[in-house]
Amino acid sequence: MTQRKIAEHPHQIAACVAEFVKDGDMEGVLSMFHPDCRVAMDPDGAPMEGHDGVREIFQDFVASRLILKPSVTGEMINGDTAILQGEWTIEDHDGNIVGGGVSTEVTKRMDHGGWAYFIDCPIRVPRPVRS
Repeated sequence: MTQRKIAEHPHQIAACVAEFVKDGDMEGVLSMFHPDCRVAMDPDGAPMEGHDGVREIFQDFVASRLILKPSVTGEMINGDTAILQGEWTIEDHDGNIVGGGVSTEVTKRMDHGGWAYFIDCPIRVPRPVRS
C-alpha cells in the first residue's frame, strides 16, 4: 500500500488539493480537510461541514479533473494552527477559467504530522451573524 501525500507545511495544502483534483482522487482531496472542517463556498449561505460537505463541493471538479491553480499569498503559523490567504482559479481542459476567488483558510496540524484545512473560505469570509 502506498502512503498518500501530505502537506508538510500549511502553504502546501492548496497544491496538494490541486494535484488530487487533477488526478481525479477524491480521497486525496478529503485528506487535505480536517474531519470537522467548515467550508463557506457560498459566503451568503450556510457553510458545508465535514468530509460530506467537502465531497459535495468537489465532486464535479474531481469527476471532470479540472485544473486548479492556487497561489498562497500569506501564511502565519502559531503552533499547530495557521491562517492562509490565497488566490485561485479553476480552468477546464481548454484553458477557460470556470471559477476563482480570493481565499482565507485556517489550517490545523493533523495527528499524522501533515496539515489540513479546518476553516476554508474560498470566496470571502461570511458576514457575522447578528443576534
